[in-house]
Order: sequence, then structure tokens, then C-alpha cells
Amino acid sequence: MTISDQAKEAIARVLEEGETAIDATMGNGWDTVFLAETVGPSGKVLAFDVQEAALKKTDKRLERAGVRERCQLVHQGHETMGEHVSGGVGAVMFNLGYLPYADRSVITTEGTTLRALQTAREILRPGGVIAIICYRGHPGGQDEARAVWQWVLAQSESLQVDAPKDFPVGDGPFLLALTK
Repeated sequence: MTISDQAKEAIARVLEEGETAIDATMGNGWDTVFLAETVGPSGKVLAFDVQEAALKKTDKRLERAGVRERCQLVHQGHETMGEHVSGGVGAVMFNLGYLPYADRSVITTEGTTLRALQTAREILRPGGVIAIICYRGHPGGQDEARAVWQWVLAQSESLQVDAPKDFPVGDGPFLLALTK
């Protein structure tokens, strides 16, 4: 099972039909399609990305999957999600790093990601989940991953945290999950 499959499994356990979900880092749209299929025809997915290429690829992928009408694609960074939804979100997915097969200099960063995570925590419904995959094999990736891992561990007083006790060695991806 891939790390992406593990994140989807964590979300599938709690996300219900008719809910709102967020793909905080749209990328190529695979997670957006997964969320749209999971929330069903009466649900809604907001997907964020700063790159026009991500919106175009995701739009096509959603059309092919027959779920475009339940998705709102937002051409802004994930740190703006609080401007688009105020609460009751069942799940938020993050794939941190860069858009595969695109400009590798456009990456998620510690500052915007930590703001987005704080907003995700605030708008998450009780029982909802935040799944974060930290990709670290690019410049800045280790620093962002360490900051996110530390932030996640600091949430353990008020949220259920699924995270390694020690920061993972190497530059491979790892999954963090928070349940409210």
C-alpha cells in the first residue's frame, strides 16, 4: 500500500457522503477526484493550487471522472482556505512539495503550510481528519517537513495524532494524520 493509499484510507474511514472536503494541494487532481467520489453528488470539494497547470489538469481529470460539478477549483494557495469555507469540513488532504512533472521551483513552504494547517484545524468538524504527506526530496522539503511534524506533535493535547515519535530519517515521504 502506497503512502497516498494510506492517506486515502484514513480519510475514507471518516468522510461521509454530503460533506465538504478540501484538497489543500490540488496538484494533478488525483486526491480531488478521490474526495469528490467520497463525498458523493450532494457533497462539495474545494481544491487549492497556485499553478494554472494544476487547475487545468485537475479540471480535465474531474470531467473524465464525472465529478466536476461537485468541485470548486481555487487558483490560490492553501493558506487562503479559510476565506472559502468556515467550518464543518470532514477532511483536508495535503501533499506537500511540488507539482510532479512541472516547475520544481514552485513548492509549498513552511510559512504558508503552517497557516493552512492552523486553518484546517479550525474548520475541521469533530471526528474529521487532516492527512498530510510530507515529500522532502527537494530544496526546502526537509525544513518544511520538520516544521509540520513539530506542529502536528504539538496538537496532541487536543487532537488525536498519528505521527512518528522521532523525525523520520532520510528524504522519503511520510504521512501525518490528525483527527479532531
